[in-house]
Amino acid sequence: MTSNRHLLRLLALLFSFGLIAAACGDSTDDTSADAGETAESDADSDSEDADAGGDTLTMAIVAPSASDDLAFTQSMIESIEALDRDIDLQVTDGTFVVDDAAAAIRGYAEDGVEVIVAHGTQFGGPLTEIAPEFPETTFIWGTSSDTQGLENVFAYYPAADQGGYVNGVLAAAISESGKIGVVGPVEAGDAVAYINGFAQGAMDSGDVEVAITYTGSFSDVALMAEAAQAHLSNDVDVLTGSSQAVVGAVGVASENGVPWFGTQANQVPLDGELVVASQVYHWEVVLVEMLDLRDSGTLGGQAFEITLENGGLEIEFNDGYELPEGAREAADAAIAGIIDGSVDTGA
Repeated sequence: MTSNRHLLRLLALLFSFGLIAAACGDSTDDTSADAGETAESDADSDSEDADAGGDTLTMAIVAPSASDDLAFTQSMIESIEALDRDIDLQVTDGTFVVDDAAAAIRGYAEDGVEVIVAHGTQFGGPLTEIAPEFPETTFIWGTSSDTQGLENVFAYYPAADQGGYVNGVLAAAISESGKIGVVGPVEAGDAVAYINGFAQGAMDSGDVEVAITYTGSFSDVALMAEAAQAHLSNDVDVLTGSSQAVVGAVGVASENGVPWFGTQANQVPLDGELVVASQVYHWEVVLVEMLDLRDSGTLGGQAFEITLENGGLEIEFNDGYELPEGAREAADAAIAGIIDGSVDTGA
């Protein structure tokens, strides 16, 4: 009996081993077949990519603030992502130091990136040196209305005073104290355009005072918060501001239950209850024109503006904030008046 048990156990083991070996053999054969199919598929894919040629456009953004700043940098990233093109996009953000931005711009050009977006007014100086060295590369620079005479540089800028004016109209409609506070970075570029337009819209719409403070920095969040707090100590009951550092001011507004108006990107995510409306930049409106020109052989030399009329600027209202009666109608009337030229934003 013992001998028979051993014999049966041995036969079972041999049988199992045979099954395992067969299974392993089948697995190896299948893997080889799959690998062959994958290699063939990859080869076909590579062939298709090669046939496609320049269908995939290589682009890069060099920007001064974080990619998710809900302001300047994010507006450009979202605009490029909205383009109906196959784009390989690279981003270098947080380049507040101009020398760092210049190194990134040059690095992308040396790597053969076809279109480089220098997203910062302060990057214009280095661009005058770099762009001529890479005549086949298209550089897109803003915010500026000046290509600096460079044939491979497109410039872009927003009519930020337009959305500023509309936000100002709304601010006057919701202010109870008649005192409105504005915090800005440096008195230049689209920041000053937005602020001037906002002040004009508010004063055209009611008996209000608009106090404006410039911190002297695009990046100092703490200074923005201090400026906003100083406004609140003077009894303002509405705040707005521009730049990548406005999160500091929005934080103060949130802590004190003060309504906020945004610009550059939709800032509702910063406070879903107190952000009233935001002027949003849709750079894709002019990026389409620039890239179409590039396709036809024009690598630069032109400046483009986004406006309420061409859809590059849009006022996005927060459905979570209840406007007083007549406020939305006043804002819509201001938008229509700016578009048809009957409203002067003071720009």
